[in-house]
Amino acid sequence: MEQTINDAGMPEDRSPTSMMRLTDKEFESIRKMVYDRFGINLTPAKRSLVVGRLQKILRSRSIPTFSAYYDMLQKDGSGKLLSEFVNRISTNYTYFEREKDHFEFFSKTALPEAEKRHKDKKELDLRVWCAGCSTGEEAYTLVIRMLDFFEGEYSRWNAGLLATDISADALSVAAKGLYSDERVAQLPAAIRNKYFSRRPDGQWSVVDKVKKEIVFRRFNLMNTQFPFRKPFDVIFCRNVMIYFDSPTRKALVSRFCDCLTPGGYLFIGHSESLGRDLRRLEYVMPAVYRRKEG
Repeated sequence: MEQTINDAGMPEDRSPTSMMRLTDKEFESIRKMVYDRFGINLTPAKRSLVVGRLQKILRSRSIPTFSAYYDMLQKDGSGKLLSEFVNRISTNYTYFEREKDHFEFFSKTALPEAEKRHKDKKELDLRVWCAGCSTGEEAYTLVIRMLDFFEGEYSRWNAGLLATDISADALSVAAKGLYSDERVAQLPAAIRNKYFSRRPDGQWSVVDKVKKEIVFRRFNLMNTQFPFRKPFDVIFCRNVMIYFDSPTRKALVSRFCDCLTPGGYLFIGHSESLGRDLRRLEYVMPAVYRRKEG
């Protein structure tokens, strides 16, 4: 077994299965960069997670220390190293029909209200944003709900969904729309058989009529301004802000309000909270907020 001597003068295991050493200074440098660029707050409790996820990159590239890796990230003009870095750091965990009550509210309340609002204005332009879409399950579920709600009238609408995430790897999985039995297990059989096709390899593929309604884009929610010309009727940003501290979360919610139509809905994760100081939003039900009129 390969060994080296650490700062304390003791043998240190350097085998491929051992955990690489991350100093306090290195962790603080990485933590600050992740916070400044992506808004993710890596607490000391996440230190072992950082080592576990990043050491594979260091070993595959023969980078000796986290300090050397940090320097490479700072000098990376192409953005490729940074993209690989955030793909490792970000957590992408979701499944179809996660927190089902939100999708029921979307179908039974948010969509009927949006339909009436747009018909009153005589403009059939429905806009929905899935921010932090991960591997696509949430985005596809929303489109399926929209197709089922409007049925034969859907083609009359300028509708569809924007799905964004910071992770290029997650977006690649989402765009393919291929899922295992385990990933689609929560879907009712009627929905699965209507909107998915079974492949010879056993995977389930989202049908094209659903896929074509989604635009997948890489987007950093820490951008100080959002480049949207028209407001959204609904924004789903669930289980993303749990990684943000209070100032970051408040700033992001303010930007969401800027691009949410009055009467539109913001959905967040059940483990998340927006606090009590809500000037432009009103609480509707757990993890669902409505932008106030006016």
